[in-house]
Amino acid sequence: MADKPNILVIMTDQQRATASHLYGNTCCETPSMARLADEGVLFENAISPHPLCVPCRVSFWTSQFPHAHGARRNQTLMPQGATHAFQLWKDAGYTTGLIGKNHCFEQEQDLALFDVWNDISHGGNNPDQIRGMEWWRPQEGRDRVREAFRAMQPQNPRFAYGTTDLPLEDQSSGLIAGQTVRFLEKHRDEPFALWVSFPDPHEPWLVAEQYAAMFPADKIDLPPWREGEFDDDRAPERNRALYKMVGVADDDMEDVYGVMGAYFGMVRFMDDCLGQILDAVEGLGLKENTIVVFCSDHGDFMGEHRMQCKGGVFYDSLTRVPLIISWPGQVAAGTRDNSMANLIDVVPTLLQLQGIAAPRSMHGESLPTVTDAVPRDATFSEYGAGGPLFTMADLERYAQPWGRKTLIDSLQWREAAGRCKMVRTREWKYVHDPMGDRDELYDLVNDPWELENVVDAEQNRDALAAMRLRLADWSINSEDSPPVPLPEVVHYEPV
Repeated sequence: MADKPNILVIMTDQQRATASHLYGNTCCETPSMARLADEGVLFENAISPHPLCVPCRVSFWTSQFPHAHGARRNQTLMPQGATHAFQLWKDAGYTTGLIGKNHCFEQEQDLALFDVWNDISHGGNNPDQIRGMEWWRPQEGRDRVREAFRAMQPQNPRFAYGTTDLPLEDQSSGLIAGQTVRFLEKHRDEPFALWVSFPDPHEPWLVAEQYAAMFPADKIDLPPWREGEFDDDRAPERNRALYKMVGVADDDMEDVYGVMGAYFGMVRFMDDCLGQILDAVEGLGLKENTIVVFCSDHGDFMGEHRMQCKGGVFYDSLTRVPLIISWPGQVAAGTRDNSMANLIDVVPTLLQLQGIAAPRSMHGESLPTVTDAVPRDATFSEYGAGGPLFTMADLERYAQPWGRKTLIDSLQWREAAGRCKMVRTREWKYVHDPMGDRDELYDLVNDPWELENVVDAEQNRDALAAMRLRLADWSINSEDSPPVPLPEVVHYEPV
Protein backbone atom coordinates (compact mmCIF):
# COMPACT_ATOMS: atom_id res chain seq x y z
CA MET A 1 0.00 0.00 0.00
CA ALA A 2 1.31 3.42 -0.96
CA ASP A 3 2.23 5.81 1.83
CA LYS A 4 0.13 8.62 0.40
CA PRO A 5 -2.36 7.43 -2.22
CA ASN A 6 -3.87 10.18 -4.33
CA ILE A 7 -7.56 10.99 -3.88
CA LEU A 8 -9.76 11.76 -6.89
CA VAL A 9 -13.44 12.33 -6.03
CA ILE A 10 -15.63 12.81 -9.12
CA MET A 11 -19.13 14.03 -8.28
CA THR A 12 -22.02 14.79 -10.61
CA ASP A 13 -25.07 16.90 -9.82
CA GLN A 14 -28.57 15.44 -9.81
CA GLN A 15 -27.68 12.08 -11.36
CA ARG A 16 -29.99 9.35 -10.13
CA ALA A 17 -28.52 5.87 -9.84
CA THR A 18 -30.85 4.50 -12.51
CA ALA A 19 -29.59 6.95 -15.12
CA SER A 20 -26.98 4.30 -15.93
CA HIS A 21 -27.24 0.78 -17.32
CA LEU A 22 -25.17 -0.31 -14.32
CA TYR A 23 -28.28 0.33 -12.20
CA GLY A 24 -30.86 -1.06 -14.59
CA ASN A 25 -31.40 1.72 -17.13
CA THR A 26 -32.53 0.31 -20.48
CA CYS A 27 -31.37 3.12 -22.76
CA CYS A 28 -28.46 5.01 -21.18
CA GLU A 29 -25.16 3.17 -21.45
CA THR A 30 -22.33 4.61 -19.37
CA PRO A 31 -19.17 2.83 -20.55
CA SER A 32 -16.76 4.96 -18.50
CA MET A 33 -18.66 4.31 -15.29
CA ALA A 34 -18.60 0.62 -16.25
CA ARG A 35 -14.86 0.81 -16.80
CA LEU A 36 -14.40 2.22 -13.31
CA ALA A 37 -16.74 -0.37 -11.80
CA ASP A 38 -14.76 -3.16 -13.49
CA GLU A 39 -11.73 -1.93 -11.57
CA GLY A 40 -13.43 -1.45 -8.21
CA VAL A 41 -16.57 -1.74 -6.10
CA LEU A 42 -20.03 -0.56 -7.17
CA PHE A 43 -22.46 0.10 -4.33
CA GLU A 44 -25.99 -0.82 -5.38
CA ASN A 45 -27.76 0.92 -2.50
CA ALA A 46 -25.93 4.21 -1.93
CA ILE A 47 -28.19 6.86 -0.40
CA SER A 48 -27.79 10.63 -0.20
CA PRO A 49 -28.00 12.09 3.33
CA HIS A 50 -30.16 14.90 1.91
CA PRO A 51 -31.86 15.20 -1.52
CA LEU A 52 -30.63 18.77 -2.08
CA CYS A 53 -27.25 20.01 -3.31
CA VAL A 54 -25.66 22.02 -0.49
CA PRO A 55 -26.75 19.95 2.53
CA CYS A 56 -25.57 16.80 0.79
CA ARG A 57 -22.21 18.26 -0.22
CA VAL A 58 -21.51 19.59 3.26
CA SER A 59 -22.54 16.22 4.69
CA PHE A 60 -20.25 14.42 2.25
CA TRP A 61 -17.14 16.36 3.24
CA THR A 62 -17.84 16.58 6.99
CA SER A 63 -19.25 13.03 7.23
CA GLN A 64 -22.13 14.41 9.29
CA PHE A 65 -25.86 14.47 8.80
CA PRO A 66 -27.34 17.92 8.16
CA HIS A 67 -28.96 18.23 11.59
CA ALA A 68 -25.46 18.09 13.11
CA HIS A 69 -23.52 20.48 10.86
CA GLY A 70 -26.46 22.89 10.41
CA ALA A 71 -26.26 23.38 6.63
CA ARG A 72 -29.83 22.26 6.01
CA ARG A 73 -30.63 24.56 3.09
CA ASN A 74 -29.02 25.66 -0.16
CA GLN A 75 -28.47 29.08 1.40
CA THR A 76 -26.34 27.67 4.24
CA LEU A 77 -22.99 26.50 2.92
CA MET A 78 -20.14 24.90 4.88
CA PRO A 79 -20.48 26.32 8.42
CA GLN A 80 -17.56 28.27 9.81
CA GLY A 81 -15.32 26.07 11.90
CA ALA A 82 -16.69 22.77 10.61
CA THR A 83 -14.20 19.90 10.37
CA HIS A 84 -13.97 18.49 6.85
CA ALA A 85 -11.77 16.24 4.75
CA PHE A 86 -9.71 18.91 3.00
CA GLN A 87 -8.41 20.22 6.32
CA LEU A 88 -7.14 16.74 7.12
CA TRP A 89 -5.61 16.25 3.68
CA LYS A 90 -3.91 19.63 3.75
CA ASP A 91 -2.43 18.81 7.17
CA ALA A 92 -1.24 15.47 5.77
CA GLY A 93 0.79 17.22 3.06
CA TYR A 94 -1.53 16.80 0.06
CA THR A 95 -1.84 19.21 -2.85
CA THR A 96 -5.53 20.02 -2.86
CA GLY A 97 -7.87 21.02 -5.68
CA LEU A 98 -11.48 21.83 -6.53
CA ILE A 99 -12.46 21.88 -10.20
CA GLY A 100 -16.11 22.41 -11.12
CA LYS A 101 -19.23 23.23 -9.16
CA ASN A 102 -18.47 24.23 -5.58
CA HIS A 103 -21.82 24.93 -3.90
CA CYS A 104 -20.28 23.97 -0.57
CA PHE A 105 -17.26 26.01 0.57
CA GLU A 106 -17.59 29.79 1.06
CA GLN A 107 -15.47 30.73 4.10
CA GLU A 108 -12.11 32.19 3.16
CA GLN A 109 -10.29 29.83 5.53
CA ASP A 110 -11.83 26.89 3.68
CA LEU A 111 -11.26 28.21 0.16
CA ALA A 112 -7.64 28.96 1.13
CA LEU A 113 -7.11 25.23 1.69
CA PHE A 114 -7.28 24.60 -2.07
CA ASP A 115 -4.02 25.02 -3.93
CA VAL A 116 -6.07 24.85 -7.13
CA TRP A 117 -9.56 26.31 -7.27
CA ASN A 118 -11.41 26.46 -10.53
CA ASP A 119 -15.13 27.32 -10.28
CA ILE A 120 -17.16 25.94 -13.21
CA SER A 121 -20.90 25.63 -12.77
CA HIS A 122 -24.07 25.49 -14.86
CA GLY A 123 -23.50 27.15 -18.18
CA GLY A 124 -19.77 27.52 -17.93
CA ASN A 125 -17.24 29.31 -15.81
CA ASN A 126 -16.77 32.18 -13.45
CA PRO A 127 -13.67 33.75 -15.04
CA ASP A 128 -12.49 35.36 -11.80
CA GLN A 129 -12.75 32.27 -9.59
CA ILE A 130 -9.57 30.47 -10.56
CA ARG A 131 -6.38 29.85 -8.63
CA GLY A 132 -3.30 27.77 -9.29
CA MET A 133 -3.90 27.14 -13.01
CA GLU A 134 -4.88 28.77 -16.28
CA TRP A 135 -7.96 28.24 -18.45
CA TRP A 136 -7.31 25.73 -21.19
CA ARG A 137 -10.01 27.20 -23.42
CA PRO A 138 -10.36 30.83 -24.61
CA GLN A 139 -12.76 33.11 -22.79
CA GLU A 140 -14.73 33.80 -25.96
CA GLY A 141 -15.91 30.21 -26.33
CA ARG A 142 -16.73 29.90 -22.66
CA ASP A 143 -18.81 33.07 -22.83
CA ARG A 144 -20.86 31.67 -25.71
CA VAL A 145 -21.83 28.69 -23.55
CA ARG A 146 -22.89 30.95 -20.70
CA GLU A 147 -25.03 33.03 -23.02
CA ALA A 148 -26.67 29.91 -24.45
CA PHE A 149 -27.77 28.90 -20.96
CA ARG A 150 -29.04 32.36 -20.13
CA ALA A 151 -31.07 32.50 -23.33
CA MET A 152 -32.94 29.26 -22.67
CA GLN A 153 -36.71 29.59 -22.51
CA PRO A 154 -39.11 27.01 -21.05
CA GLN A 155 -40.95 24.89 -23.61
CA ASN A 156 -43.86 24.83 -21.18
CA PRO A 157 -44.44 26.46 -17.78
CA ARG A 158 -42.32 23.85 -16.10
CA PHE A 159 -38.91 23.34 -17.66
CA ALA A 160 -36.40 24.48 -20.24
CA TYR A 161 -34.49 21.99 -22.32
CA GLY A 162 -32.68 22.22 -25.62
CA THR A 163 -29.64 21.35 -27.72
CA THR A 164 -26.52 23.21 -28.73
CA ASP A 165 -23.83 22.86 -31.41
CA LEU A 166 -21.21 24.76 -29.42
CA PRO A 167 -17.83 23.01 -29.01
CA LEU A 168 -17.91 20.21 -26.44
CA GLU A 169 -14.69 21.51 -24.88
CA ASP A 170 -16.36 24.82 -23.93
CA GLN A 171 -19.40 23.25 -22.31
CA SER A 172 -19.27 22.75 -18.56
CA SER A 173 -18.47 19.03 -18.53
CA GLY A 174 -15.94 19.30 -21.35
CA LEU A 175 -14.29 22.30 -19.72
CA ILE A 176 -14.04 20.48 -16.38
CA ALA A 177 -12.54 17.38 -18.01
CA GLY A 178 -9.91 19.47 -19.77
CA GLN A 179 -8.98 21.39 -16.63
CA THR A 180 -8.78 18.14 -14.66
CA VAL A 181 -6.41 16.54 -17.17
CA ARG A 182 -4.13 19.55 -16.87
CA PHE A 183 -4.22 19.37 -13.07
CA LEU A 184 -3.16 15.72 -13.24
CA GLU A 185 -0.35 16.52 -15.67
CA LYS A 186 1.00 19.26 -13.43
CA HIS A 187 0.70 17.47 -10.07
CA ARG A 188 1.44 13.87 -11.07
CA ASP A 189 4.60 13.76 -8.96
CA GLU A 190 3.06 14.87 -5.66
CA PRO A 191 0.27 13.43 -3.51
CA PHE A 192 -2.97 15.19 -4.33
CA ALA A 193 -6.59 15.27 -3.18
CA LEU A 194 -8.83 16.58 -5.95
CA TRP A 195 -12.59 17.14 -6.04
CA VAL A 196 -13.92 17.16 -9.61
CA SER A 197 -17.51 18.40 -9.49
CA PHE A 198 -19.62 18.19 -12.67
CA PRO A 199 -22.77 20.40 -12.68
CA ASP A 200 -24.43 18.04 -15.18
CA PRO A 201 -27.05 16.58 -15.49
CA HIS A 202 -28.74 19.24 -13.33
CA GLU A 203 -31.37 21.39 -15.05
CA PRO A 204 -31.72 23.50 -17.13
CA TRP A 205 -31.12 20.68 -19.57
CA LEU A 206 -28.96 21.99 -22.41
CA VAL A 207 -27.13 19.20 -24.23
CA ALA A 208 -24.93 18.87 -27.29
CA GLU A 209 -26.91 17.85 -30.36
CA GLN A 210 -24.97 14.62 -30.94
CA TYR A 211 -25.77 13.42 -27.42
CA ALA A 212 -29.44 14.35 -27.56
CA ALA A 213 -29.67 12.38 -30.83
CA MET A 214 -28.68 9.24 -28.92
CA PHE A 215 -31.96 9.28 -27.00
CA PRO A 216 -35.00 9.62 -29.28
CA ALA A 217 -38.42 9.05 -27.78
CA ASP A 218 -38.72 5.51 -29.11
CA LYS A 219 -35.59 4.50 -27.20
CA ILE A 220 -36.78 5.79 -23.82
CA ASP A 221 -38.86 3.60 -21.51
CA LEU A 222 -41.23 5.55 -19.27
CA PRO A 223 -41.45 4.42 -15.64
CA PRO A 224 -44.73 2.93 -14.40
CA TRP A 225 -47.31 5.40 -13.13
CA ARG A 226 -50.29 4.87 -10.81
CA GLU A 227 -53.46 6.73 -11.63
CA GLY A 228 -54.61 8.91 -8.77
CA GLU A 229 -51.34 8.55 -6.83
CA PHE A 230 -51.67 12.06 -5.42
CA ASP A 231 -55.45 12.37 -5.42
CA ASP A 232 -56.09 10.90 -1.97
CA ASP A 233 -54.68 11.34 1.51
CA ARG A 234 -52.29 8.38 1.31
CA ALA A 235 -49.63 10.71 -0.06
CA PRO A 236 -48.18 13.34 2.33
CA GLU A 237 -49.12 16.93 1.61
CA ARG A 238 -45.47 17.70 0.85
CA ASN A 239 -45.52 15.17 -1.99
CA ARG A 240 -48.89 16.33 -3.33
CA ALA A 241 -47.82 19.99 -3.42
CA LEU A 242 -44.62 19.08 -5.25
CA TYR A 243 -46.60 17.07 -7.80
CA LYS A 244 -48.76 20.11 -8.52
CA MET A 245 -45.62 22.12 -9.28
CA VAL A 246 -43.47 19.71 -11.28
CA GLY A 247 -45.90 17.04 -12.40
CA VAL A 248 -46.07 16.31 -16.12
CA ALA A 249 -49.49 14.64 -16.34
CA ASP A 250 -50.86 17.58 -18.36
CA ASP A 251 -47.72 18.15 -20.46
CA ASP A 252 -47.28 17.28 -24.09
CA MET A 253 -45.54 13.88 -24.26
CA GLU A 254 -43.09 15.35 -26.75
CA ASP A 255 -41.82 17.60 -23.97
CA VAL A 256 -41.74 14.74 -21.46
CA TYR A 257 -39.58 12.67 -23.79
CA GLY A 258 -37.59 15.76 -24.76
CA VAL A 259 -36.56 16.48 -21.17
CA MET A 260 -35.66 12.84 -20.57
CA GLY A 261 -33.63 12.70 -23.78
CA ALA A 262 -31.73 15.84 -22.83
CA TYR A 263 -31.07 14.50 -19.34
CA PHE A 264 -29.74 11.15 -20.54
CA GLY A 265 -27.71 12.95 -23.20
CA MET A 266 -26.05 15.03 -20.48
CA VAL A 267 -25.33 11.86 -18.51
CA ARG A 268 -23.69 10.26 -21.54
CA PHE A 269 -21.64 13.38 -22.29
CA MET A 270 -20.49 13.49 -18.70
CA ASP A 271 -19.59 9.79 -18.93
CA ASP A 272 -17.38 10.47 -21.95
CA CYS A 273 -15.71 13.27 -19.98
CA LEU A 274 -15.15 10.81 -17.14
CA GLY A 275 -13.43 8.59 -19.69
CA GLN A 276 -11.04 11.42 -20.58
CA ILE A 277 -10.10 11.75 -16.92
CA LEU A 278 -9.60 8.00 -16.48
CA ASP A 279 -7.44 7.94 -19.62
CA ALA A 280 -5.25 10.66 -18.13
CA VAL A 281 -4.96 8.83 -14.79
CA GLU A 282 -3.80 5.72 -16.63
CA GLY A 283 -1.63 7.47 -19.20
CA LEU A 284 0.23 9.45 -16.56
CA GLY A 285 1.04 6.35 -14.54
CA LEU A 286 -1.22 7.34 -11.64
CA LYS A 287 -3.65 4.45 -11.73
CA GLU A 288 -1.99 2.19 -9.14
CA ASN A 289 -1.63 4.97 -6.61
CA THR A 290 -4.93 6.82 -7.00
CA ILE A 291 -8.19 6.08 -5.21
CA VAL A 292 -11.03 7.14 -7.51
CA VAL A 293 -14.54 7.79 -6.22
CA PHE A 294 -17.49 8.41 -8.53
CA CYS A 295 -20.84 9.52 -7.12
CA SER A 296 -23.62 12.09 -7.36
CA ASP A 297 -25.10 14.34 -4.69
CA HIS A 298 -28.77 13.43 -5.31
CA GLY A 299 -31.13 12.35 -8.05
CA ASP A 300 -33.93 13.58 -10.29
CA PHE A 301 -37.49 12.31 -10.78
CA MET A 302 -36.96 12.09 -14.53
CA GLY A 303 -40.50 10.91 -15.12
CA GLU A 304 -41.05 8.83 -12.00
CA HIS A 305 -44.29 9.65 -10.19
CA ARG A 306 -45.13 11.77 -13.26
CA MET A 307 -42.65 14.43 -12.14
CA GLN A 308 -39.44 16.05 -13.35
CA CYS A 309 -36.59 17.74 -11.46
CA LYS A 310 -36.41 17.35 -7.65
CA GLY A 311 -37.89 18.41 -4.31
CA GLY A 312 -37.95 17.64 -0.60
CA VAL A 313 -39.23 14.07 -0.80
CA PHE A 314 -37.54 10.69 -0.37
CA TYR A 315 -38.36 8.52 -3.35
CA ASP A 316 -35.37 6.51 -4.57
CA SER A 317 -35.28 8.60 -7.75
CA LEU A 318 -34.03 11.49 -5.57
CA THR A 319 -32.08 9.73 -2.82
CA ARG A 320 -30.45 6.68 -4.46
CA VAL A 321 -27.25 7.66 -6.27
CA PRO A 322 -24.36 5.95 -8.05
CA LEU A 323 -21.30 5.19 -5.96
CA ILE A 324 -18.17 3.48 -7.27
CA ILE A 325 -14.77 3.26 -5.54
CA SER A 326 -11.68 2.01 -7.35
CA TRP A 327 -8.07 1.46 -6.31
CA PRO A 328 -6.40 -1.15 -8.53
CA GLY A 329 -4.47 -3.74 -6.58
CA GLN A 330 -5.92 -2.62 -3.25
CA VAL A 331 -9.70 -2.82 -3.72
CA ALA A 332 -11.50 -5.88 -5.05
CA ALA A 333 -12.18 -5.38 -8.76
CA GLY A 334 -15.50 -5.91 -10.49
CA THR A 335 -17.46 -6.25 -7.25
CA ARG A 336 -21.05 -5.23 -6.52
CA ASP A 337 -21.96 -4.53 -2.89
CA ASN A 338 -25.69 -4.58 -2.04
CA SER A 339 -25.38 -3.45 1.58
CA MET A 340 -26.85 -0.11 2.59
CA ALA A 341 -24.36 2.71 2.11
CA ASN A 342 -24.48 6.46 2.60
CA LEU A 343 -22.46 9.24 1.00
CA ILE A 344 -21.29 10.31 4.46
CA ASP A 345 -19.41 6.99 4.61
CA VAL A 346 -17.08 7.91 1.74
CA VAL A 347 -14.67 10.22 3.59
CA PRO A 348 -14.14 7.85 6.58
CA THR A 349 -13.47 5.10 4.02
CA LEU A 350 -10.85 7.21 2.24
CA LEU A 351 -9.21 8.21 5.51
CA GLN A 352 -8.91 4.57 6.57
CA LEU A 353 -7.37 3.63 3.23
CA GLN A 354 -4.92 6.52 3.64
CA GLY A 355 -4.07 5.63 7.23
CA ILE A 356 -5.44 8.94 8.55
CA ALA A 357 -7.49 8.92 11.76
CA ALA A 358 -11.09 10.06 11.30
CA PRO A 359 -12.27 12.80 13.71
CA ARG A 360 -14.77 11.80 16.37
CA SER A 361 -17.21 14.33 14.93
CA MET A 362 -17.88 12.15 11.88
CA HIS A 363 -21.10 10.15 11.72
CA GLY A 364 -20.04 8.00 8.78
CA GLU A 365 -18.36 4.61 8.94
CA SER A 366 -15.98 2.91 6.57
CA LEU A 367 -17.70 1.07 3.75
CA PRO A 368 -17.59 -2.73 3.50
CA THR A 369 -15.89 -4.57 0.64
CA VAL A 370 -13.60 -1.55 0.10
CA THR A 371 -12.41 -1.99 3.70
CA ASP A 372 -12.86 -4.70 6.34
CA ALA A 373 -15.95 -2.95 7.73
CA VAL A 374 -19.06 -4.95 8.57
CA PRO A 375 -21.92 -4.49 6.05
CA ARG A 376 -24.89 -2.45 7.24
CA ASP A 377 -28.54 -3.14 6.51
CA ALA A 378 -30.00 0.36 7.01
CA THR A 379 -29.16 3.97 6.23
CA PHE A 380 -30.74 7.39 6.66
CA SER A 381 -31.58 10.71 5.05
CA GLU A 382 -33.30 13.91 6.13
CA TYR A 383 -34.84 17.16 4.89
CA GLY A 384 -36.07 20.35 6.53
CA ALA A 385 -34.89 22.77 9.20
CA GLY A 386 -37.94 22.96 11.43
CA GLY A 387 -39.76 25.67 9.54
CA PRO A 388 -43.53 25.81 8.96
CA LEU A 389 -44.96 23.20 6.65
CA PHE A 390 -45.63 24.08 3.02
CA THR A 391 -49.22 23.09 2.30
CA MET A 392 -51.53 22.94 -0.69
CA ALA A 393 -53.13 26.14 0.60
CA ASP A 394 -49.71 27.82 0.53
CA LEU A 395 -49.18 26.67 -3.05
CA GLU A 396 -52.47 28.28 -4.05
CA ARG A 397 -50.99 31.68 -3.12
CA TYR A 398 -48.59 31.45 -6.07
CA ALA A 399 -49.69 32.52 -9.55
CA GLN A 400 -50.53 29.80 -12.04
CA PRO A 401 -49.45 28.06 -14.15
CA TRP A 402 -47.19 26.41 -11.63
CA GLY A 403 -43.81 25.17 -12.79
CA ARG A 404 -40.10 25.81 -12.40
CA LYS A 405 -40.63 29.46 -11.40
CA THR A 406 -42.92 28.36 -8.58
CA LEU A 407 -40.41 25.67 -7.61
CA ILE A 408 -37.65 28.29 -7.31
CA ASP A 409 -39.81 31.00 -5.72
CA SER A 410 -40.98 28.62 -2.99
CA LEU A 411 -37.64 26.87 -2.52
CA GLN A 412 -36.48 28.64 0.63
CA TRP A 413 -39.80 27.93 2.32
CA ARG A 414 -40.01 24.31 1.19
CA GLU A 415 -36.41 23.40 1.97
CA ALA A 416 -36.87 24.63 5.55
CA ALA A 417 -40.32 23.10 6.05
CA GLY A 418 -40.72 20.34 8.62
CA ARG A 419 -38.10 17.90 9.91
CA CYS A 420 -38.49 14.86 7.65
CA LYS A 421 -36.39 11.80 8.39
CA MET A 422 -36.02 8.62 6.35
CA VAL A 423 -34.68 5.16 7.13
CA ARG A 424 -34.15 2.69 4.27
CA THR A 425 -33.27 -0.97 4.17
CA ARG A 426 -33.19 -3.21 1.11
CA GLU A 427 -36.78 -4.27 1.86
CA TRP A 428 -38.47 -1.19 3.35
CA LYS A 429 -38.45 2.59 3.39
CA TYR A 430 -40.02 4.64 6.19
CA VAL A 431 -40.40 8.45 6.24
CA HIS A 432 -41.48 10.42 9.32
CA ASP A 433 -42.02 14.13 9.89
CA PRO A 434 -42.44 14.95 13.60
CA MET A 435 -44.00 18.29 12.63
CA GLY A 436 -47.14 16.64 11.38
CA ASP A 437 -47.05 15.54 7.76
CA ARG A 438 -48.21 12.05 6.91
CA ASP A 439 -45.83 9.12 7.43
CA GLU A 440 -44.78 6.94 4.50
CA LEU A 441 -43.94 3.24 4.33
CA TYR A 442 -42.96 1.51 1.09
CA ASP A 443 -42.58 -2.22 0.50
CA LEU A 444 -39.56 -2.11 -1.81
CA VAL A 445 -39.65 -5.83 -2.57
CA ASN A 446 -43.19 -5.80 -3.96
CA ASP A 447 -43.33 -2.12 -4.94
CA PRO A 448 -39.85 -1.01 -6.07
CA TRP A 449 -41.28 2.12 -7.78
CA GLU A 450 -42.80 3.30 -4.46
CA LEU A 451 -46.27 3.81 -5.88
CA GLU A 452 -48.26 2.68 -2.82
CA ASN A 453 -47.87 4.17 0.66
CA VAL A 454 -48.74 1.18 2.87
CA VAL A 455 -48.17 2.79 6.26
CA ASP A 456 -51.79 2.00 7.29
CA ALA A 457 -51.80 -1.64 6.17
CA GLU A 458 -52.38 -3.94 9.13
CA GLN A 459 -50.08 -6.65 7.75
CA ASN A 460 -47.17 -4.18 7.93
CA ARG A 461 -47.46 -3.37 11.64
CA ASP A 462 -44.35 -5.30 12.62
CA ALA A 463 -42.26 -3.88 9.76
CA LEU A 464 -43.44 -0.36 10.63
CA ALA A 465 -42.55 -0.78 14.31
CA ALA A 466 -39.08 -2.07 13.40
CA MET A 467 -38.40 0.85 11.05
CA ARG A 468 -39.59 3.37 13.64
CA LEU A 469 -37.21 1.85 16.16
CA ARG A 470 -34.31 2.10 13.70
CA LEU A 471 -35.12 5.77 13.07
CA ALA A 472 -35.33 6.53 16.78
CA ASP A 473 -31.97 4.84 17.44
CA TRP A 474 -30.35 6.80 14.64
CA SER A 475 -31.77 10.10 15.90
CA ILE A 476 -30.40 9.45 19.38
CA ASN A 477 -27.00 8.23 18.24
CA SER A 478 -26.38 11.10 15.82
CA GLU A 479 -27.82 14.05 17.71
CA ASP A 480 -24.62 14.97 19.59
CA SER A 481 -21.90 14.83 16.98
CA PRO A 482 -19.46 17.58 18.11
CA PRO A 483 -16.58 16.02 20.02
CA VAL A 484 -16.83 16.31 23.78
CA PRO A 485 -13.57 16.56 25.78
CA LEU A 486 -12.80 13.28 27.49
CA PRO A 487 -11.50 13.05 31.06
CA GLU A 488 -7.78 12.48 31.33
CA VAL A 489 -8.16 9.70 33.91
CA VAL A 490 -9.32 6.27 32.85
CA HIS A 491 -10.98 5.37 36.18
CA TYR A 492 -12.32 7.13 39.23
CA GLU A 493 -11.59 6.52 42.87
CA PRO A 494 -14.57 6.48 45.22
CA VAL A 495 -14.95 9.65 47.20
